[in-house]
Amino acid sequence: MLNNDAVKQYISDPEINQKDKVLLCLSVDVSTPKPVKSITKVGIECGYSGIKKLNVSSILSRQKGLVVRSPNGWELTEKGKAHIKSIIGGPVAVLSSTLRANLSKITNIETRSFVEEAVQCFEAHYYRAAVVLSWVGAVSVLYNHVLNHHKQSFNSFAAKKNPKWKPANTTDDLTRMKEADFLEVCESASIIGKSVKQELQTALTFRNGCGHPNSLKLGEHRVSAHIESLILNVYSQY
Repeated sequence: MLNNDAVKQYISDPEINQKDKVLLCLSVDVSTPKPVKSITKVGIECGYSGIKKLNVSSILSRQKGLVVRSPNGWELTEKGKAHIKSIIGGPVAVLSSTLRANLSKITNIETRSFVEEAVQCFEAHYYRAAVVLSWVGAVSVLYNHVLNHHKQSFNSFAAKKNPKWKPANTTDDLTRMKEADFLEVCESASIIGKSVKQELQTALTFRNGCGHPNSLKLGEHRVSAHIESLILNVYSQY
């Protein structure tokens, strides 16, 4: 449900009471039952050192309906999960915690900063901006990867697709090609695989729908999935 980075944002809030802070610790890797020792460890890792002085088992045993104790440890019930969502602000906060967890997979500092802006747009409910910004950044990453590692091969396959193609040496040169054609050439030159190309084609179609005035309705899960796909298939790869 949440990861350590997400919990850290809430665990330090003085307005969140002791009981809810313990429940937040239990929500990390929510599908795994946790003994008290594991819950305490999560709290310490998230900056809640005061958890060491608490009787965690006693606190949880009083949360009727929110938790259950199984042979392997404590678990949140569906009611407990709903309670956590009410604390952190609903589905956007839960989805953004997944996106922020994936940010750690991006090694380039400048790229990570760019994607974080897209995630911030998502968290602020600027969904169209999040979609467009994340796509523009992903294309920029691919442009740089092509120019730095596959320029000759790319230009060769581009010329086969379009005999009038002039070899690209800069990102401005690459922008002369439609993004859909760019993806096709990247696959032909084995820069990206067929499945990745198909995934990026879907992302491009979605981006085009979000980049123009229209009646397209956007939801948290769809936008989150778009950004996560770009992180996994582009940003963390190149």
